[in-house]
Amino acid sequence: MQIAIRREPIEGERRVAATPATVSQYIAAGFAVTIEKGAGVAAGHADAAYVDAGAQLVASIPLSKVQVLAHVRPLDSGTIAKLPKGAITIGFASPASELDAVAALAQRGITAFSLELIPRISRAQSMDALTSQSLVAGYRCVLEAAMRFDRFLPLYMMAAGTVPPAKVLVLGAGVAGLQAIATAKRLGAKVSAYDVRSASADEVQSMGGTFIHLELDADADAAGGYAKELAADRADRQRQLLAPHIAEADLIITTAAIPGRPAPRLVTADMVRAMRPGSVIVDLAAETGGNVEGAVAGSDVSVPVTGGTVTIVGMKDAPSTMPADASRLLAQNIANLIALMTVDGAIVADFDDDVVASSCLTHGGEVRHEPTAAALAERKGAN
Repeated sequence: MQIAIRREPIEGERRVAATPATVSQYIAAGFAVTIEKGAGVAAGHADAAYVDAGAQLVASIPLSKVQVLAHVRPLDSGTIAKLPKGAITIGFASPASELDAVAALAQRGITAFSLELIPRISRAQSMDALTSQSLVAGYRCVLEAAMRFDRFLPLYMMAAGTVPPAKVLVLGAGVAGLQAIATAKRLGAKVSAYDVRSASADEVQSMGGTFIHLELDADADAAGGYAKELAADRADRQRQLLAPHIAEADLIITTAAIPGRPAPRLVTADMVRAMRPGSVIVDLAAETGGNVEGAVAGSDVSVPVTGGTVTIVGMKDAPSTMPADASRLLAQNIANLIALMTVDGAIVADFDDDVVASSCLTHGGEVRHEPTAAALAERKGAN
């Protein structure tokens, strides 16, 4: 069976779904590997390195002959239409936001595995691409904030005076948030954090941050370590309680997300205007609606405040800003999932395996992921 790796077609995407190291793994397992010229260059992998690992280099991937396609970003309808019936795809699929693509995958009879659907269980940790890419994103967010901040982050005591440490506030303490806390602490900042999930307090403290307790009287812990959406009145109360903490912060990193839903709004325009001039907010959730009012994915927005401006940085495809390590981790996640399903040099999906069954988005002309199937049915009914 042959695994194909394309150069990602989305402009600005610099990651690649396989590295020379994972190509070697595929070859050792009995697969053949075809890779498009230049696919890994942006991630630091020359074409020659893939050839040395055993891959066949081609000018373009013949999609009509693909057996297995490993990819980074969700496939577009044009690509799906060219794939043969029975092909296997493995990569991010964004099923909640790409319903048309999911429907197309099912109609073409594609067996699609979505990395977002990997269950968060111990046995699947090595395949958990959401975690690996969130790690990269959380680290990068702090760097983006520090580069725009006009002061030091650490405490400095000199004969000329004392420079106090910057105050960093992280909203959302998932993998990205915890990595942001750890990175800001390494840079010497004074870090506090908030998450609506009660279980996050110990994790924040283990990273050296101070957890902010808000008296919300609401349980927002959901399955799989995620948060569930707060009722409107609780969300309003949350913002009121966060307002003084936001006003005191020099740098804010927001990472809050709810799977399959728009990002929760944590910071309003009024809260931004109450911040000190020179403050910086980095919104990792800008692509899914934003935690911060006024955030624009891929852009910096300057908000006038008394005495200057506050900068809102809308992150876009954050892991792609560090393509070498992001690709290293992502490619290994994909390789580990493929290894789980490998039998004699071919992918054989055992749907009695929880990891395989949970991560399979479409198979045999059907949408196997129930929430996505329900969303498609609801949309069809509305039309």
